[in-house]
Amino acid sequence: MAIVAGVDFGTLSVRVTLLDSTRGRLGTASAEYQLHRKREDPDYATQSHDDQMRALAKATRKVIAEAGIDGAQVEAIALDTTGSSVIPVDAALQPLDEYYLWCDHRAKEEAQQITALAHAEKLEAIEWCGGVYSHEWGFAKLLHWLRHNSEKRVQFATAFEHCDMVAATLAGITDVRKVKRSVCAMGHKWLWNPKWGGLPPQEFFSKLDPLFDGIRARFEGDYLTSDHIAGHLAPQWAGALGLRARIPIPVGAFDAHWDAIGAGCREGDVVNVVGTSTCIIAMQKQATLVPGVCGVVPGSVHPQYTGVEAGLSATGDIFEAIARRAGTKVAELSKGLEAYRAGQTGLLRLSWDNGDRTVLVNPELGGVTLGWNLIHTAQDELYAAIEGTAFHTRIILERMAEHAVPVERVINAGGIPQNNQVLNQVYANVLRKPVLVPNGTPTSLGSGIFALLAARVFSTIEDAQSAMCLPFTTYKPQPDAIPVYNRLYKHYRDLYFALGTREAAAVRLGNVLPDLRKIAAEVRGSA
Repeated sequence: MAIVAGVDFGTLSVRVTLLDSTRGRLGTASAEYQLHRKREDPDYATQSHDDQMRALAKATRKVIAEAGIDGAQVEAIALDTTGSSVIPVDAALQPLDEYYLWCDHRAKEEAQQITALAHAEKLEAIEWCGGVYSHEWGFAKLLHWLRHNSEKRVQFATAFEHCDMVAATLAGITDVRKVKRSVCAMGHKWLWNPKWGGLPPQEFFSKLDPLFDGIRARFEGDYLTSDHIAGHLAPQWAGALGLRARIPIPVGAFDAHWDAIGAGCREGDVVNVVGTSTCIIAMQKQATLVPGVCGVVPGSVHPQYTGVEAGLSATGDIFEAIARRAGTKVAELSKGLEAYRAGQTGLLRLSWDNGDRTVLVNPELGGVTLGWNLIHTAQDELYAAIEGTAFHTRIILERMAEHAVPVERVINAGGIPQNNQVLNQVYANVLRKPVLVPNGTPTSLGSGIFALLAARVFSTIEDAQSAMCLPFTTYKPQPDAIPVYNRLYKHYRDLYFALGTREAAAVRLGNVLPDLRKIAAEVRGSA
């Protein structure tokens, strides 16, 4: 028997779960921290490293007390975080500013410049992250920070992803050269890949901006998968957390990637981590280029497989916005949605309210809803939004399958599927595959699994998954819904590429609105 701690840093709080290798989950506790926004700059989103570390200590002590154990029994601690959440530091690993959170969108100009130069220089790395470098990713955010903080540049030593910064802090590391960097974080958000020797050449960075002269040297060090150790818990942090000093801390990763492991992901599975946005995770033995997909990185999810990441820029955020405009909550607006049938609203809704992450990789797009009439309600729009996110997911899964990523089983993880049976059934109908949903919350289970590996309780991820992962509830496709959704999907796909691509050839769209009406009438008539 062994007890470990799995940590998940989210956008608004940190969750700590204690796992027993034989009894499973002993308890979970969380603590909140503040998200800093600016009314005058809606793209601004930052967070304090110190606030997060205090919250981690609070949540860890709370779960130890609630589980009724001695903190000295915990044999390892592992953590995942949001990303790309970037913090600039000095040579002693002291923050020079707050984290540029994953949802900070200030670096749009920098991202466009990186993309343009990468294509002009025929940089292979740009093709492996979907052909477009995102304003949500590391080098764009770092360049934005350097351009807007001239007074701090003299102190700048390097920048770290959230998961690497927290692991190094807990290990008491004070030399930036000794910090281990996560293959998951650096591969998916920082153009790193062993295929071209790590990061792009310095010449590329210097052409981008003289502020990046010498930047590659500032990122030298060990890049490791999560079956390696980032450090061991320093005495001062052991005291703050109520744990034993010197326990191992494995190299961290992004939350969605470890959520996939915690949800039971194996080769052939696609995991939809559905929350405020959706992160779609798959694994394959070989590394195959998938156009428009955020990243294809060896070892990023499972150390022995190539991780494939895609996603939707907004999912739960869309549902929340619809409810907010209607003056209510999503839970209240969702009451009665189980009685809705495929296509009955006559609405078709594109899920671009926060831009498109995959496969168009275009932050400039906006939400589109077609088919409105004078009696449509906010509840109708909510149902159409669920259908729309499912259609968008189908586009992504089809793109993966076209490029040799196995898509045999679909798992809906994240917070929303636990509380939204309608969404799970719609996804099964649209994707035409059974959708499996863990019976319980898998968040931080992935962290716990890597902590168990670090404590040498299990020798493989698969053994740990077999012991720790939750059983599933299965939602099977409904035969009467599939043909309706196939018809709607054709329109969705045509609109997706016609409206979302500047260079799109003319597409005949005049039949879309009449056909939406026709489908809705047929569904109502067959009720």
